Amino acid sequence: ADRRTERKIKKSVNCHPYRPSSFTAALQHIIIINQSKIKMKLALASLFVASASAFAPSATVSRNTGLQMSLKDDLANVGKAALAGAIAVGVAAAPAQALTKAEINSLSYLQVKGTGLANRCAEVVGEDSIKPTSGQKLVDMCIEPKAWAVEEEIGKAGKTEKKFVNSKVMTRQTYTLEGIEGPITNNGQIVFTEKEGIDYAPTTVQLPGGERVPFLFTVKDLVAKGSGDTFKPGFQMGGDFTTPSYRTGLFLDPKGRGGTTGYDMAVALPGLQSGEEGDDELFGENNKTFDITQGRIEMEVNKVNAEESEIGGVFVATQLGDTDMGSKVPKKILTKGIFYAKVE
Repeated sequence: ADRRTERKIKKSVNCHPYRPSSFTAALQHIIIINQSKIKMKLALASLFVASASAFAPSATVSRNTGLQMSLKDDLANVGKAALAGAIAVGVAAAPAQALTKAEINSLSYLQVKGTGLANRCAEVVGEDSIKPTSGQKLVDMCIEPKAWAVEEEIGKAGKTEKKFVNSKVMTRQTYTLEGIEGPITNNGQIVFTEKEGIDYAPTTVQLPGGERVPFLFTVKDLVAKGSGDTFKPGFQMGGDFTTPSYRTGLFLDPKGRGGTTGYDMAVALPGLQSGEEGDDELFGENNKTFDITQGRIEMEVNKVNAEESEIGGVFVATQLGDTDMGSKVPKKILTKGIFYAKVE
């Protein structure tokens, strides 16, 4: 310390200027105080980080090449192969900040706002079993995607093959399906029929090259048949669902053309839509259609809480993307994630 600091130290502890032992003791005393203050600041900082992370959205699950499978095999045997891949990429493991349904229900609006919790499914704790009866329902079903892949043609060594390429979600945290419910029948085999809820979510993913692929993530009209009569770890169920068009009939393209309204053709290009061939060249763009395709989902239960009548697990879904109202060939999309439901 310089002389000015030295004089302040001596004055603050009432040291005699000619007693070096008193000055040394005072200096050691101040060093100990400063160390205590630094430790307290570090403790407060770590406490703040821990409390903030409690409400942070879960980290994106790591993706690997396990998503690369053909859609034909996926639609036929998605239950075994894709669910095994979902467990391999870590989808089955609950995130460190996962909350149960009771914990989520105890939070206020301000505690949830801006944290991403509204886009996450609840965690189920337990490995019990539940045997539902016909007439009961699955309610509060939540389906949260964790990883996406789009089928692309990849050229290698002069050959072209189709593979699923990992993609990045571009949609804000509004892509989770929530509040889905429907009746259960159990005649030796559990069958769940989806009836209502927030069962669709417009979503966009981006390929590594920058191309963006929109699709309507949904489970509309799902009829899922189970592998037994009891919900327990290892129980699987799956079935087909309907995928409506990404665009509705009222949507107008940049030329003002639509399915149920707007122009019938591009009025700024009359020369291309007249004559002997008519609008053959632009038929796909002019003839707007509401395309309904079919997808498939497979789910595997890995957690059951009999006391709360809750089940949870992983899922894999395959479906087609947007056709731009009939003008584009849709891409095939593979989605993996977790789900939650309650037996009522």
